[in-house]
Amino acid sequence: MTHLFKGLEGLCRLLILAAFLLLAASVLLQVFSRTFLPTAPVWTEELTRFCLIYIGALGAGLALRSGDMVNVDLLCESLPGRLPYLLRLLSAGLTALFALLLLPAAWDYTQVGSRQTAPSLGWRMDFLHGTMLILFVTLALWALMRAYEMLTGRHDGRPILTAEDN
Repeated sequence: MTHLFKGLEGLCRLLILAAFLLLAASVLLQVFSRTFLPTAPVWTEELTRFCLIYIGALGAGLALRSGDMVNVDLLCESLPGRLPYLLRLLSAGLTALFALLLLPAAWDYTQVGSRQTAPSLGWRMDFLHGTMLILFVTLALWALMRAYEMLTGRHDGRPILTAEDN
């Protein structure tokens, strides 16, 4: 199971990199066009927004995984005994529950997009609306994985420290 989640983490990171590179290329094209050409393509602004939405949808699960989501550590960690651990476990469970509850609405939202197109790119909007599915699926998976790791004693639910944090 760990290999599956490591693979999913790697895939999310790779897709975020691809979206970021596409975003950078789009912005550079827009700046170049506005500076050196008589007209600039209008689709670059829309593509940039799409890339940002994908980066957010793919990155939210990774942020939850590493503990980089906004936390209220000041309150939680000042509580006595096992209460901070229980609050982190409860938070992971509630995050998974809410993400799973929102999946049917995200599916409906995605299906509506199949009948719409982006104004300047002409792409079907379900490719963009599908980011909500990605967001809720990855959030649910990472929250369930965090709860599983906490319950099995593999992790205490605190943010994962990296070399930059030390």
